[in-house]
Amino acid sequence: MATTSRQQPPWQKPKEPGPEADIPPLKIWNSLTRTKNLFIPLDWKSKKVTWYACGPTVYDDAHLGHARNYVTTDIIRRILRDYFKYNVEFVMNITDVDDKIIVRGRQQYLLDEYKARPPLPTQDLTFGSAALEAYLEKNLPKVHLDLSHGSKGLLESIPSGSSLPGLVEEQVTSEYDDVLQGGSLDAAPPGDREAKLKMHIKTVLLASQAIEQLRNDSISRDEFFAGAQDILLPYLDSLKGSTIDGKDHSIFTRLTKRFEDRFMDDVRSLNCLDPDKITRVTEYGPQIVQYVEKIQQNGFAYTTSDGSVYFDIAAFEAAHNTYARLEPWSRGDKTLQADGEGALTKKTSEKKSDSDFALWKSSKPGEPSWPSSWGNGRPGWHIECSAMASDVLGQKLDIHSGGIDLAFPHHDNELAQSEAYWLDQSHEHQHQWVNYFMHMGHLSIQGSKMSKSLKNFTTIKEALSRGDWTPRSLRIVFLLGGWKDGIEITDELVKAGSAWEDKLNNFFINTIDVLDRNRQVHEKSSPIIVSLFAHEDLVNSLAKAKKETFEALCDSFHTPTVMGIMSEMISKYNALDKDKISPKVTEQIARWVTSMVNMLGLNGTAGPDATVVGWSGVTIPAVAKTYVYPLSALRDTLRGKARGPDGVSQADIAAMDAQNPSAPTNGQTEEAELYIRIGQNFQRDIRATENSSSRTKDILLLCDRLRDVDLFDVGIFLQDRDADDGPALVRPVTRELRAAREERDHMLRQKQKAREDREREALSKAGKGRLSHLKMFRTSEYSAWDDDGLPLKDDKGEEIKKSRAKKLRKDWERQKKSHEAWLKLNS
Repeated sequence: MATTSRQQPPWQKPKEPGPEADIPPLKIWNSLTRTKNLFIPLDWKSKKVTWYACGPTVYDDAHLGHARNYVTTDIIRRILRDYFKYNVEFVMNITDVDDKIIVRGRQQYLLDEYKARPPLPTQDLTFGSAALEAYLEKNLPKVHLDLSHGSKGLLESIPSGSSLPGLVEEQVTSEYDDVLQGGSLDAAPPGDREAKLKMHIKTVLLASQAIEQLRNDSISRDEFFAGAQDILLPYLDSLKGSTIDGKDHSIFTRLTKRFEDRFMDDVRSLNCLDPDKITRVTEYGPQIVQYVEKIQQNGFAYTTSDGSVYFDIAAFEAAHNTYARLEPWSRGDKTLQADGEGALTKKTSEKKSDSDFALWKSSKPGEPSWPSSWGNGRPGWHIECSAMASDVLGQKLDIHSGGIDLAFPHHDNELAQSEAYWLDQSHEHQHQWVNYFMHMGHLSIQGSKMSKSLKNFTTIKEALSRGDWTPRSLRIVFLLGGWKDGIEITDELVKAGSAWEDKLNNFFINTIDVLDRNRQVHEKSSPIIVSLFAHEDLVNSLAKAKKETFEALCDSFHTPTVMGIMSEMISKYNALDKDKISPKVTEQIARWVTSMVNMLGLNGTAGPDATVVGWSGVTIPAVAKTYVYPLSALRDTLRGKARGPDGVSQADIAAMDAQNPSAPTNGQTEEAELYIRIGQNFQRDIRATENSSSRTKDILLLCDRLRDVDLFDVGIFLQDRDADDGPALVRPVTRELRAAREERDHMLRQKQKAREDREREALSKAGKGRLSHLKMFRTSEYSAWDDDGLPLKDDKGEEIKKSRAKKLRKDWERQKKSHEAWLKLNS
């Protein structure tokens, strides 16, 4: 278990810059001190910043948890580069050799090999049932199933009327019901252990279903492999993993190259800048060997009999160095240590200490290998980053970053081995390899971090393709949270992000409109005099916003504050009468907001110095402008006349055709044809009203349909304004507008349903009234009636009791009213 009794060692502050230094008073939350430290780059004269970031381990698609890390890293990189004007050298590694990659690579290779062989009868069923038993034994040991063939044949031991999924679910529910109901495996609150158990349960349920379907010949062989692969892969590896030729690196790089390409596609789709340099472990074999040799020469590593090399923590500390700078309280956590060493690492009694970690691992059969002085082997996980970062950036780094889960043991081991490599024995003080360590917070779902191993993730590709997120909306949510703090996606956070985005959308749409309308008009003196104080207030507010933004970004890149400052600035602008605001002031505010969103990466490739106001999505497509702007102007003219005292005349319609000839569709692009046809249809329908007695009313309805249906459905909205405020604002349909229309349509559907329910109820009541009250009781239940048809005697000839007669009369009166209503309805 981790302990908090150990303290972090003293941090060596970088050398103070000279008085000529042109650097901001930026403070960064530093994991090496757990406080904010003034940022002084090593090369402050050139304002150069060296930054090494731990990249992905490429064996699966990147998920939203990865997006949290890499988008947040990109935001900080952009702030350093584009706001503080540092020259940032950004290096990121690709881990394409580690235990998970080795296992996944050879598993996939073995499964592909198995699938390529023609199957024997019942072979796949035998394979699947054996894999399921092995998976259960390892991961859900309380569940016991006997899936042996026996004398009755494969799976014949399943009772008649039962199924394999049913048996598995029954036992799983019996043994793990507490966890399934949200309970814990022990006294601690539910967390990753419970999430992993649920993941295993889901895996066996899906696999048992695939086996059952194969048994019943209801799925194809490929569908079986897709449904059961999570149990088939580890089983195959346990049988044949050691037979893989480890010298054939293509078995593993085939997997890593594919997922590296997919990862780069993902982060580019999220508008992350490419690294200045990417390093890959598979390209650094010789350099890593040399790096380990140097550490051993310095006296901080030892070799075991199998050819593995371990870092000697005791020797390192005996030389007055510090191990576990980042999390000294975690150095005794055996779970974290084991995870850092990897699942394939052999336990050995030759380690001097349980805490010593592998620098070089002797390769076992089925593992990739490189030659070394200790024999064929492969790098330990931690040494990879040390060797690559040192090779590219040298013996000291300004910034090192990664996810918070890497702090111990990965980053602590990196620091130790790098400082052991660069140690100068002639110096009394320790070598500080990294000056500022930054750890990005997790993204959580229901209390558990998003994780490949827990399979509780949504991939970036899925999230973007389904429309759950856009690159902008995801980045906004991350900007609203501190970079070092964990973020849990909640409805409140999503709503806050959407509201912020909608606010800026509307601000940009309206300010662009103001600037366009005033582009060719010089400001007159009277509006300036009238709005002098409003201008002064806005100008002062803008200056204050810029100052507070600088202070917030100097406060360890505190983007939540910056997002609030931008929102408040827009609110102050929106609160004033736009006619009394100088277009120049409007432009100043709009350009500042634009530069900020560009700097934060919210506007594609646009830089902070871009000349265009606004961000993408606040103007209609360029191809649409040619056709939609004239169409909107025509609609404005017709609508204005229709709302006037004289209405629309036949002459007005004739003039429309003369002044607005239809654009030809021949030779146009498909998108252009769409807008042309909308215009043609509108003019055709207007012409059809020429001889109508309700021409003006019909034209207003057609104008509304053009706005609310025809153009809205292709993503364009005409926002009508009062006649004195100018023509309709042509704008794109935003999420806010779409939500408003959906709400309106929902209310209309509700009203329609209520009306139909009332009509249905009226018809039902009317149907009941078809029967005359004079005949309603003339049944075999009674034997005598009065002139109104009310019963006097029952079927046995006995007189009706008074209490019953009273009830029957009430029923008779109700039916009399219903029948009279029915007669009236059908008269």
